[in-house]
Amino acid sequence: MKQLKINKLQNSLRNKFLKSNVNMIAPETIYFSQDTKIGKNVTIEPYVVIGAKVKIGSNVTIKSFSHLENCRIENKVEIGPYARIRPGTTLKEGSKIGNFVEIKKSTIGKKSKINHLTYVGDTSIGKSVNVGAGTITCNYDGIKKYKTRIKDRVFIGSNSSLVAPLTLEENSIIGAGSVITKSVSKKSLALTRSQQLEVKNYKRKSK
Repeated sequence: MKQLKINKLQNSLRNKFLKSNVNMIAPETIYFSQDTKIGKNVTIEPYVVIGAKVKIGSNVTIKSFSHLENCRIENKVEIGPYARIRPGTTLKEGSKIGNFVEIKKSTIGKKSKINHLTYVGDTSIGKSVNVGAGTITCNYDGIKKYKTRIKDRVFIGSNSSLVAPLTLEENSIIGAGSVITKSVSKKSLALTRSQQLEVKNYKRKSK
């Protein structure tokens, strides 16, 4: 009986959004909440879950297998596929969140891109920031949460760990594979890597 009520509610919500010109591919696979708000010219691909307290602007695309809850999506944003947008998150106009990206309690600035394989938590990101694949904001030490601040036009190389609390100032660059534990000044390159060693004509031991 409970499942029948859920199905009836979901069908009602889907029909409401279809009538308001939300473009849904396979609408029967998309889950809405009663308080979901959606603007104009929005496309939602199959198997998307929209939890409570989600507000979506106009000209937004949400790709398959993405999960959103208690967040605000501004205009011209692209999400997914396989993205998780958690409570307390705001995605500013023109930002892009790609596949296997998780955002929690963070603001992503205008035209900033987080394209793949990344966790961003308790973070503010400015305009036109590029976050490379495999980047993690290390916001929790087991007891307390800490904040990361990433200013405008920062470029973060792939597979970087940002150990909060810290600030990356405007136009700074983080070299790929770095563990950053201190704030970085503007227009600076910060990187932490071991020196690469190469042994010439190396022969592996035989069994």
